[in-house]
Amino acid sequence: MKILVANLGSTSLKWRLFAFTSEEVALLHRGGLERVKDYPSAIQECLEQLKEAGAIEEESELSAIGFKTVLAQSVTGCVALSEEVLKDMEAGNQIAPAHNPPYLTGIRLFAERMPYTPLVGLFETAFYQWIPETSKRYGVPQSWFEAGVRRWGFHGASHKFIAERSSELLGREDVAERARQLYVNQGQSLVKGPSLRVVSAHLGGSSSVTGIRDGVAIGNSMGLSPQSGLPHNNRVGDLDAMAIPYMIQKQGWTMEQVLHDLCSSGGLSGLSGGFNDLRDVQSRAEEGHADAQLALDFLVAEVRRWMGAYYLELGGLDALVFTAGIGENRPQLRKAICRELEPLGIQLDESLNEGCLGQEGFISDANSPVKVLVIPTNEELVVAREVKRFLENKS
Repeated sequence: MKILVANLGSTSLKWRLFAFTSEEVALLHRGGLERVKDYPSAIQECLEQLKEAGAIEEESELSAIGFKTVLAQSVTGCVALSEEVLKDMEAGNQIAPAHNPPYLTGIRLFAERMPYTPLVGLFETAFYQWIPETSKRYGVPQSWFEAGVRRWGFHGASHKFIAERSSELLGREDVAERARQLYVNQGQSLVKGPSLRVVSAHLGGSSSVTGIRDGVAIGNSMGLSPQSGLPHNNRVGDLDAMAIPYMIQKQGWTMEQVLHDLCSSGGLSGLSGGFNDLRDVQSRAEEGHADAQLALDFLVAEVRRWMGAYYLELGGLDALVFTAGIGENRPQLRKAICRELEPLGIQLDESLNEGCLGQEGFISDANSPVKVLVIPTNEELVVAREVKRFLENKS
């Protein structure tokens, strides 16, 4: 079985092709195109590259195309991307304006180009289907909740991969298997040993923190939209709702102007003075720029705040995991996040931390009660696995 996973951006198309046998999975090909102006041509180029690399001979060899879809108004899980589901995604465009429109465009073009190939989406919200009711709600009237104002949670594929892989590395195959089978078993399965409590910190251009108990999420720092939670590269993160009408009245701005600032000029960019790449922010901070240092300190403080919330909710912690581009490659930031947390059982090994760049490994002291790990995420593999299970359960 060969499954192509397509990652769609407004001007980019990236892909990975996985081949599954009864016992193994192999990555056959990966590639990407940037500055895409003509999506049909980009799709054609993707398929031609697969053929030129010998990954496929014919397009009919593809069992399905999987998509890391973000949000639909009332649909979640791993589902066939019917026109009904796409319309439900369209209803969520205002909440995920940077994500949903390019996915909708790309999915429909793939459907036109390959009408007989199943298109399947694993929604980023899927991992949070079984979080407690208190983690789903805002303090709004019931009518708001019924209209869809709730905490969805995002980065689900990444945090699910961390749930699986961290359990394996910690010697808890029972929990790893529960995490792998989570969607098939609808969040229910037995775990043999004591509870395994993990906090996963996905830190990149877009960032979030998730609490995980026995392979199942208990909550995510993102809420209704991917703009919420931690500060992102250029998206605001958490904000008091009254700030919006305040700025409209104070500045005489339109809603569009406010949303532009919140979604395009906020987060690290807003705090640092216009720099949204953490490498640039860190370089400026090292040169003594106070605004850049503030952006770093604010990100650290917000990660620690959410870590602390899940530490309490989980009743302690067995492992803290750093993942995604920043989490995997920024030892200084990891050190700052773990600063003075020895009373909570978190003890870094500075040498291991400094030497762990973009690779998997433990970075905690050998005697640390809480294990600290770096695990490169693999969202595409999670999508491919879930698409395979979807096809098998459907047959």
